[in-house]
Amino acid sequence: MTAPLRVLVTGAAGQIGYSIVIRIADGTVFGKDQPVQLVLLDVPQCSNVLEGVVFELQDCALPTLHSVEAVTEEKPAFTGIDYAFLVGAMPRREGMERKDLLAANVKIFKSQGKALAEYAKPTTKVIVVGNPANTNAFIAAKYAAGKIPAKNFSAMTRLDHNRALAQLALKTGTTIGDVKNVIIWGNHSGTQFPDVTHATVKKNGTETDAYSAVGDNAFLQGPFIATVQKRGGVIIEKRKLSSAMSAAKAACDHIHDWHFGTKAVKKSYSFSS
Repeated sequence: MTAPLRVLVTGAAGQIGYSIVIRIADGTVFGKDQPVQLVLLDVPQCSNVLEGVVFELQDCALPTLHSVEAVTEEKPAFTGIDYAFLVGAMPRREGMERKDLLAANVKIFKSQGKALAEYAKPTTKVIVVGNPANTNAFIAAKYAAGKIPAKNFSAMTRLDHNRALAQLALKTGTTIGDVKNVIIWGNHSGTQFPDVTHATVKKNGTETDAYSAVGDNAFLQGPFIATVQKRGGVIIEKRKLSSAMSAAKAACDHIHDWHFGTKAVKKSYSFSS
């Protein structure tokens, strides 16, 4: 029998964490033949919510869910883990920029970096979802250095990647599976650059470059970029909450492809260079 993977999700009582854990538990992320031990971490004030999430996961009766536990302290959360989804962070509110989140999140990711160094396996792979993700990943990696290599830390760029794929599919009247090889450069929001130079679109059975498929260079150099850059803010304006369902799906895509490989299709990740 395959040994279970021990997977930590921080901020598991929040919207994104709630949407992530079911995908991990049901085999979407690591495969239908890979059992997982889920560890859910959040602040003590959320202990009742965490317990409710545990109950729901148990009620799902999932063959791949070997065990699930809720914790509010770092030592039991980080001990012996194979993967960490670092989701818990100060949330972004309407009108906030990611720099506004930095001061509060330094404390969180410094502490978690130290916990990774002290309790996690040296092979642990980490995705940072909580924004500003690139900076938070750098902080966590810095404080885990000496135990876990920097190459094992990544920040989530996949949500922006998926947004770019969706916009190209909408513009060309195709499906997501027909669009490949978009690349996101930079950070997030206005500091990212969605690049379609290598992107292809399959339309009417023929694969062609994105510029030819779209047939509108002005769109690709203007509204397309702006839409991807500003999408998170627009969703906050509409929902009064930050992206959750799409962010969770992107985080799971990120780890799935890191675990299994991308099979020569370009995906977007943020790693230390």
